[in-house]
Order: sequence, then structure tokens, then C-alpha cells
Amino acid sequence: MSCPIIITILVLCGCSTIIFPADSARILAVELTGGRSHWNFMRSVLQSLIEKGHNLTIFSPFSDIEGCGVNCSLIDTSKDYPTTGSINIATVLKTLSSTVSLISQSVNITRNRCNAMYNNTDINKILMVRNNSDYEVLLIEPMATECASHLAGILQIPVVYLIPSPMLTFVEPILFGHTPNPAVVSHILSQHAVLRKFVQRCINSVLLAYSLISREYYEWIIKKNHPQSYDSIESVKPSLVFVNSHYITEPSRPVPPNLIPIGGIHLSQPKTIPKDILEFIENSPHGVIYFTFGSVVSMSTLPDHIQNAFKEAFAQVPLRVLWKYEGEMKDKPINVMTSKWFPQRDILMHPNVKLFISHGGISGVYEAVDAGVPVLGFPLFYDQPRNIDNLVEAGMGISMDLLTLQKDELLTNILELINNEKYMKNAKIVSDRFKDRPMSPAESVVYWTEYVIRHKGAPHLKSHAFNLTWYQYFLLDVIFVIFIFISFVIFIIYKLFKTIYYYFLKYSQTIKPKLQ
Repeated sequence: MSCPIIITILVLCGCSTIIFPADSARILAVELTGGRSHWNFMRSVLQSLIEKGHNLTIFSPFSDIEGCGVNCSLIDTSKDYPTTGSINIATVLKTLSSTVSLISQSVNITRNRCNAMYNNTDINKILMVRNNSDYEVLLIEPMATECASHLAGILQIPVVYLIPSPMLTFVEPILFGHTPNPAVVSHILSQHAVLRKFVQRCINSVLLAYSLISREYYEWIIKKNHPQSYDSIESVKPSLVFVNSHYITEPSRPVPPNLIPIGGIHLSQPKTIPKDILEFIENSPHGVIYFTFGSVVSMSTLPDHIQNAFKEAFAQVPLRVLWKYEGEMKDKPINVMTSKWFPQRDILMHPNVKLFISHGGISGVYEAVDAGVPVLGFPLFYDQPRNIDNLVEAGMGISMDLLTLQKDELLTNILELINNEKYMKNAKIVSDRFKDRPMSPAESVVYWTEYVIRHKGAPHLKSHAFNLTWYQYFLLDVIFVIFIFISFVIFIIYKLFKTIYYYFLKYSQTIKPKLQ
């Protein structure tokens, strides 16, 4: 055989490994929440796997996922847990702003969603297969307990967790087997991203201890009063945890090898902005401010004095304002356009947008970071104070309290953000760092999911901490032995000196009469 033919065959063989993908994996995915932001994250993860050619069975209360065709089946679970829409601001602040209520609510909601999942007819058809499961891996959001992982335990397949927020500090021990250091790692419910002061570290330590103990307590109470059959199945520790985070928008911290940050995976290519909105943006000579509190909060329910503060401040700035607002607005300033929906991602990418006013939801944070737009934050609950504080630390944002809002302070901060070039400069620096990655979030999802499947759950990525008891993990047995050893040494030294002292006194008493 001639040399050119051999070379051609080798090239074709080499190309075949590139052109033809690996065998399609059979993946089971379950969305346990009815929150739009949660689904946006999971949907992006699933779409990356669908585009790679894997076969997915998806249980979700949402149906808007692109590419779900021949290799994808979508089962509607909206009857099990309905989707949530915009709610009254007073309800949000009353039910979600308290740390005490958030932990208990998270555990209760998670258990209720797990109960609904295990009672689902289609899920039970899958569970009947058990040891001969048609699936190779389970993708699911853990929320606040391990109840979701029992599904993987029954099917005897690896589980990959999807966390649509930054890392859930109070769930880390059940995810990775370790407890984050409260001196370094700020709690997800903390007001601060970086812990510089003693008081901050003290509060963070108390917050971590409280959240860990209360999570265990509330789950114990629920299991005691409402035991479920799936509780008898051993939980499966995650092979991977995909988290909606990134080291550019989060302080540096120790992480285990099976934590994969994919912050910004929901970011898509910008699309054409609707004509009326585009004209409004491009006909603003001084630029545009985009203002929204996301999909959860109904902006029209803000108290009148807060709405008036925004209106009066906006009326005095030279920029135009796009304000996501439900219904008709009274006394709307002439430089303001309102709508119940705006294409947020596309608007923020427009070069004429100079400022983003946000509540600090993590999806919006990454959209602002990717676009390189300064942020004026009004965090309301959960991870939002910490998300905004990360932007403040990066020098691209200012944080304010919505409930104490005054027009003058608002106007001052808006003008500071749009007139002081350092905020825009820092936003562009953060954006450049955010985009500088060895692989995209979608590529990371595909690679690591396939890695887990190839290596049969990748047990080598899981921490040895899972093999230890709690007292072994905190080295209490080692500390006890060291304490006993030191105590023994001190006792021996004490006895030795006591004996020496005794003989010294005896010798003194013996020699004293002779000297006399």
C-alpha cells in the first residue's frame, strides 16, 4: 500500500474520532421548583446536552425548551407544583426576607416537592424498573435536603446536582462532606461578600451554625411527623455539582474537584431588539437606564412613596429609562418607557445602556457582568444582598436599601454611577475576566456529565469526608487523645516534681540538725 493511501486512512480515522460523537447517554432530569429563574438555569444545562445528541427525559412544570425533539421527551409536572409568577412586594419582604423563615421554608418546600415527585405516575413507572434502569445519570436540583437523591438511590445511578444560585452554604456538608470555613466563606444569606471585620466574621459564624443546625432540626421534625417510604433508601452523594457561580463574581474560596462553576450558562447570543424599544434606546443622546426587579416582584405593588422617589429621580436625569412595570403608571416621567416585559439580555448588551438598576438576582447579575454595565442594587432577599455586594467589591456597583429609599440619595447614586468613569471601567474589566475561560459553561456541562458517565459515577471525585463520622471530621477524637496525652505528661511532670520536692524537704530536715 502506498504511503499517500496510508496517510489518508490515518487522517480519516483520526477525523472520525472528532466528527462522530460518543454514544448518546440516557439522562433523567427533574425540575423540582416552579420558579422561572431556576428553570432558566436548568433549561440551559439541558439544552447543552440535547445539542450534544444525548437522550433526555425531562420532568418539568415548564415547557419552553429548545431542541426537545427526537432525542428528548418532556413530561409536564405543573399539576404537581405550579409555576410562580410576580407577587406583591409586601409578601416577598414578609415571607422571604427573614433568615429564620427562609431555612424552614426551604426544607418544607423541598420535602413537599419530593413527595409530589415520588407520587408522580410517570416517575413511578420509571421507578418500577429499578435495578435495570434505562438511565445512566440523574440531573436534579437538591434545594435544601437530600430527598431528591433517593431517586438515584432507587435507580442505582449517579446523581448530578444543579444549583441555580451561588453555593448553598448550609447544604454544603450533605453535598461534599465538608463544612465551609466561616472566617473565609461568606454565607449565602450574608449581607457581605468579603468578611473583613471581626463583627462580620462573628455574625457569619453564628449564621452558619444556626442554618446548619436548623436545617437538620426541621428535616428531623418533618421525617418524624411525616415519614416517607423513600427515606428508607440510602441517599446518593452527588458525583458532580453544577453551580451558577464564577470565581470572578465570587470571592476566592476552597472548592472540591466535583464542584463545577457554570455561572452565566443561560447567556444566549443577543437577538434583535423590538423596533419601538430600539428606537427609544438609540434616540437617547445621553444613554439609557434599564430598571427591573425580575420575574418574582410585581413592581406596581411598590409603596407609593418608593415609586414616587424613583419617578422624581428619573425625571431629573438626562438619560432615558426602561422600567419593567405591570399595568399603567400614574404621573410617568416623559423620559420613561414602561412595559410588563423587556428583552433584558438584548437590552443590556446595547452599547447605549449606561446603568442597570436591579434587585440582584443572579441571572441578571451575570447579564450585567457579561455586558459590562454598572449596577445600582436594591437587594430584597436570599442571595441578593451578597450578589450585589460582590459587584460593590468589584467596583462596578452601589447597593441601597429599598425600604429607606429617598429621592435625593437615589439621584446622587445614579449620577455617581453614570458620571464617574471608574464604574464603567471596572465593569468592563470584570466582563473581560468573566469571558476569559478555557471552555464555555455549556462545554463544561457536556464534558463533566460525560465524564461521570464514562467513569461510572466518578467516585474518585467524592470527598473522603463522607467516610468519617461527625466527630472524626471535626477531629474531636484526635483532640481528645492529644488532650489525654498532654494531661498524662503534665501529671507525670507534676508527680516527678512533687517527688523531687518531697525528697528535697526530707533531705533538708535531715541535714539541718547536723549543721546545728
